[in-house]
Amino acid sequence: MSDVAVIIVAAGKSTRFKNENYKKPFVAVHGRALWLHCADRFLIRDDVKQLILVIAEQDQQIFDERFGAEAAVLGIDVIYGGNNRAQSVLNGLGAVQDNINLVAVHDAARPCLSDIWINELFQVARQTGAAILGTPVVSTVKRVTAHQIDETIPRDGLWESQTPQMFDKTKLLAAYQAADDYSLATDEAQLMEWAGHSISIIAASPLNRKVTTQDDLEFVELAMRALPQRSLESSNPEQAVRDGHSDSRNLQTLDEDFWK
Repeated sequence: MSDVAVIIVAAGKSTRFKNENYKKPFVAVHGRALWLHCADRFLIRDDVKQLILVIAEQDQQIFDERFGAEAAVLGIDVIYGGNNRAQSVLNGLGAVQDNINLVAVHDAARPCLSDIWINELFQVARQTGAAILGTPVVSTVKRVTAHQIDETIPRDGLWESQTPQMFDKTKLLAAYQAADDYSLATDEAQLMEWAGHSISIIAASPLNRKVTTQDDLEFVELAMRALPQRSLESSNPEQAVRDGHSDSRNLQTLDEDFWK
């Protein structure tokens, strides 16, 4: 089984989140920051050999104060991002160990992950070299200008992309190099599209929602009540982290019907 590096992207500005105290990846839900909920789902896997968290340089102090000790105990590599998502992911790719050639990229503000989706994503990506999670568009889609409807877009064949997105590292780096302006790509799959690669898409669920606004956070808080929670009750912080990480290996995955 080939080894995997996971890049969790938490370097955005969180402008639409409108929280004066914290950016969205650092907001706690059920006692744990969003980015840590994401990290937990990957750290329990034997095939994930490296987890890289990409943060904004200006967030280093608050990150160290709140999460530095836990990130160190969990063996998470923390690096700085860039001026846009694509640059932040590229910085993360530069930190991937040389002996790892499969990379999964995940949004730090997308905490409602199912092991079912991750297992399927990893399996397909190992076979094809490029796979992402997504959901078919179910609502009627309108193209709008200045709050006036221009047209209705047929939704047949339309999907909303999600993360994680998983790729052969060499191919993804080549896609970056081939792009005229990689900063215009809104996700890694788009870079791979531009480079002419075929990309598999795996049906996940609307529950795999990215927190962008306060309304999204309320949704995630409710959705995560269905997920098993870890307890960090030890008086020793480092031992608590180790105990919590160990306990997370025994979490039970919800039935597939719930997640689909």
